[in-house]
Amino acid sequence: MTIKQQIYNHYLEHINDRIQNYREMISDLAEDAQNDAKGSAGDKHETALSMMHIEQEKLNYKLKEVLEQKQVLESIDIVKINKKVGIGSLIQTNIFLFFMSTALPKITIDNKDVVALSPNSPLGKIMLGKEVNDKFEFNGMKYKILSIE
Repeated sequence: MTIKQQIYNHYLEHINDRIQNYREMISDLAEDAQNDAKGSAGDKHETALSMMHIEQEKLNYKLKEVLEQKQVLESIDIVKINKKVGIGSLIQTNIFLFFMSTALPKITIDNKDVVALSPNSPLGKIMLGKEVNDKFEFNGMKYKILSIE
């Protein structure tokens, strides 16, 4: 398995775990609200239900965001090798290893730090379309693209 496939699999597993966690939290909240509705009445009850509803809306929004990230990740052809930086590219620079996909937490694979980067992020926009040996500067750091997979 290539490092690109390892990175992809790690991020896909990470996203699937987050989806499962959000779904469980939403389900637990719905169950709590149902149980609370059976045994309570009055202002305290209404406030508690309102708070649970607000929390459920927040969790649903977060779940939607993670589902969108999964959709982006699943749209990537992991075996495609790019000559220019684009979605799905694994970009080795003199500073970091970037995976152009969606914004996700930094990970370490094979003792290499990997930053998952959205093409819509400021750095992602700068990198799109660049080729091997291209140089660019971002936040005072000078980058050189060493390889693209």
